[in-house]
Amino acid sequence: MKTRKALLMATLACHASVTLVLAQPLDPRLDRKAGAALASFTSSNLPIVVIDTHGQQILDEPKITADMGIIYNGPGVRNYLTDPFNHYNNKIGIEIRGASSQMFPKKQFGIETRDAQGEDLDVALLGLPEESDWILSASYSDKTLMRNVLAYKLANDLGYYASRTRYCEVVLNGDYHGVYMLMEKVKRDKNRVNVAKMNATDIAGDAVTGGYIFKIDKLAGSSTQGWNSAHLPYPGAWQQIFYQYDYPDQDEIVPEQKAYLQNYVAAFEGLMARPDYADPQNGYSRWLDVDSFVDYFILQEIARNVDGYRLSAFMHKDRDSKNPKLKMGPLWDFDLAFGNADYYDGAKIAGWQVDFQVQSDAFPLPFWWQKLMQDSNFVNALKARWEQLRKEVITVPRLNAYIDSVANYIDEAQARNFQRWPILGTYVWPNAYIGQSYSDELDYFKNWLQMRIAWMDARMPERGGTGTAKHAQAFPRAFTLAQNFPNPIHAKEGESFDNPSTTIAFHLERSAFVSLKIFNVSGQEITALVEGELPAGDHERSFFLNTLASGVYFYRLQVGDGAASKKLLVIGR
Repeated sequence: MKTRKALLMATLACHASVTLVLAQPLDPRLDRKAGAALASFTSSNLPIVVIDTHGQQILDEPKITADMGIIYNGPGVRNYLTDPFNHYNNKIGIEIRGASSQMFPKKQFGIETRDAQGEDLDVALLGLPEESDWILSASYSDKTLMRNVLAYKLANDLGYYASRTRYCEVVLNGDYHGVYMLMEKVKRDKNRVNVAKMNATDIAGDAVTGGYIFKIDKLAGSSTQGWNSAHLPYPGAWQQIFYQYDYPDQDEIVPEQKAYLQNYVAAFEGLMARPDYADPQNGYSRWLDVDSFVDYFILQEIARNVDGYRLSAFMHKDRDSKNPKLKMGPLWDFDLAFGNADYYDGAKIAGWQVDFQVQSDAFPLPFWWQKLMQDSNFVNALKARWEQLRKEVITVPRLNAYIDSVANYIDEAQARNFQRWPILGTYVWPNAYIGQSYSDELDYFKNWLQMRIAWMDARMPERGGTGTAKHAQAFPRAFTLAQNFPNPIHAKEGESFDNPSTTIAFHLERSAFVSLKIFNVSGQEITALVEGELPAGDHERSFFLNTLASGVYFYRLQVGDGAASKKLLVIGR
């Protein structure tokens, strides 16, 4: 009988190398000599992860059973595909994970390590503490491959748990898949989010008070469990904040625990809605671990995370006997941060993301962030903490040195990654900057971060101030981009489009040179609708769709040095 190693290696193009199979032809704008570099992958200075699904398709859910082997010979030792699986060689459950990232050809995966019988198996992968739940993060739209890595390291440096990461190269069913980050899934564990373990019998007294992990996030299907806040995110809002259970798991949390957590958050929000919410004795400081909210703000703002505060926003509460206060975190999902998003002002140096409320977006910020920023005590704590961190932890030389060290470590592998996925020099949603090389992407990353820190130095609220909102008004948006209508655009096989065109509307605050273009999901330009000077005011452009196949497309508005993009869907063709 063949060993698992033999079965996995049989899926490779040959015993000594893996043929790099492109999901799409090379972009014709790239140097055609790049094709010669796609010959083979035989070894790496990074650990090598080999996965075999035995012909099964990996689904969004549920996880399918597969085999995984890891080749890792230790720090500084080269790893060869012909080496034995000396670090892990067993079963896994694997599924596609993510929300917007699922549209990319390079998928990210949720991994569950299992034994031969299919049961969860706690293992210490690549030096990380033992657990069974892991993530292989693709960072497709983040061409530095390190925005998440830097954000989580900063959180660790500030004394908080955030997912630890390890770089690796992945071979999936004989196909070299590129550079991935092995990451810890957010989970209750003594080595992850260290809150009290809960059982179904913990329904009264101190036992029911924790620990809990919950979040504000996109819905993961119709089965997502949670509850709506009784407080609107802003006056007159059509949206509601939806809190989701994370731990105990949605399938395991019992009614008494649901009731406790809902009542706890309702009491906190009720206090925040009162005029005396900032009372030094009986105000929010009795409910919140204020330091964690201060540091969470700093980390979201230094990265200007467009999803900050409103998506992937985790909170946790321990048992009262251990710590009765609500903590913010852990951090999660920074691929679109650090100047990488061309919407919601994500690439702008100036402005506070906490003030950025989009009334048309289904996922607004909860109202209590603005209330915190209006309290002088919170602002004073924020200012003092920023001054402290700027002395040692958040310094430009230190951050640049770390970025350079990571870039040096993955330099060989990133070249292979961008041969496999030739996206350098092309637009991948929602890139605000399109570098022509990996070094261009790194330079933009470092320069953007340096300028953002300088802006925060100058604009960090002064002690005794009334928050950040007064600063945001000095930097009004120069344009707004509306969702195309109709969207989705429906078509039937063999027939003309039900809606043969769609209209894109936008508003300019002042005259400017404008570019409005349509792209496919691979970043290839379909057409340019506008390319020239336009006056201030409202504008519309219609686009006829009879040449487009069913799928996801993007339209991108560039106005001066600012840009924004949105999805356009064609269904049923």
